[in-house]
Amino acid sequence: MPYASGRIFHDADSHIMEPPDWLREHADPQWRDRMPLLGASAIGPEAEAEAIDWRSATCPLHLDPDYRADESQLMLRKNYDAVGSFERDHRSQALDQLGFASQFVYNTWTSGLLVSAEQGDDMDLTYAIADAHNRGMTHFCSVDDRLLAVCYVALADPARAVAQAERAIEAGAAALMIASQCPRTHSPSHVDLDPVWAVAQEAGVPIVMHVGGGGELLSPSYFANGLPPVPDFHGGAENFRSIDYMAIPVNPMQTTATLILDGVLDRFPELRIGIIEQGASWLPGWMRYLDSAYRAFSKNEDRLKALSAKPSEIVRRQVRVTPYPHEDTGWIIQNSGPEICMFSSDYPHVEGGRNPLKRFDESLVDCSTEEVDRFYTHNMVDMMGASMPVSLPA
Repeated sequence: MPYASGRIFHDADSHIMEPPDWLREHADPQWRDRMPLLGASAIGPEAEAEAIDWRSATCPLHLDPDYRADESQLMLRKNYDAVGSFERDHRSQALDQLGFASQFVYNTWTSGLLVSAEQGDDMDLTYAIADAHNRGMTHFCSVDDRLLAVCYVALADPARAVAQAERAIEAGAAALMIASQCPRTHSPSHVDLDPVWAVAQEAGVPIVMHVGGGGELLSPSYFANGLPPVPDFHGGAENFRSIDYMAIPVNPMQTTATLILDGVLDRFPELRIGIIEQGASWLPGWMRYLDSAYRAFSKNEDRLKALSAKPSEIVRRQVRVTPYPHEDTGWIIQNSGPEICMFSSDYPHVEGGRNPLKRFDESLVDCSTEEVDRFYTHNMVDMMGASMPVSLPA
């Protein structure tokens, strides 16, 4: 019996665990030598240096049909140990065992690299890395219509961004990911980027921001507290701790607010924005803060007078967000609106936990049937629009 059953589940967040040589495998030949190897923090420096050895040593485990068929371990195996985490031909089997009707697929290791390249000076390399990433994502997802590839568009150069968005959509992108960190020389709401949003809107493809897309979360000085180091979320050190956690939604809140207040979402009213794996407890207060800015500054700002609705209403119309399973999702929905929150598993990452459905169900106990149906099914269908595979039940 699948892990999830009894309703239609659309999963707004899952991942590929990229092999170390993944970018090189998918890069244009002239760029392969400049593509970095990936995943050293998880697989160790020796494996990073010998990517082919890592692949040959790891694959036999996943080639064992008994290993892949053991559903009792489905939510316990994490990262590279999980079925379908890096072998695309196995991901359909994992999806059958999960019981999800569809699943967005994001990278694991590449987001930080994409953002740092976009903030750098070599735009040729920036767009070469993003193109390699996008080929890898669409290649991985091409084996199953239920797998929805998330590709990256660098906004640093508006003309190149439009071309990259068009290439990604043509190749099969189901969503276009942008950095939540502001480009170096212009706002993400700059009118020169309107053709990017136009391409996405016409294709029915959402624009998404994901954790890792904001660059450095906060100053390292926050950790110079004179106290002993604390273990991170995974039990190791110096990766992801409570202080880092508090900074996660800052950049997506600012970037999305800018897109709303500068009128981008009004200019493209069918465009959807997804804020993925960045929590949602901040959502109700942020919506109210947007409305307070609207009330305070409308007298002198023509851009605010021109908005089609209050910012919070635009959020409900066009922005979708994934709570973490440890948050009180029912409270978030009841204080922000039923249209916004979406279910996500984070498969196969450790952060998704061993039983996210149980935690979500417990937090939704006081929600209406409509609110629950929207959370697990309909809000992601709305966000996907025309790019949701038509063969899937809606």
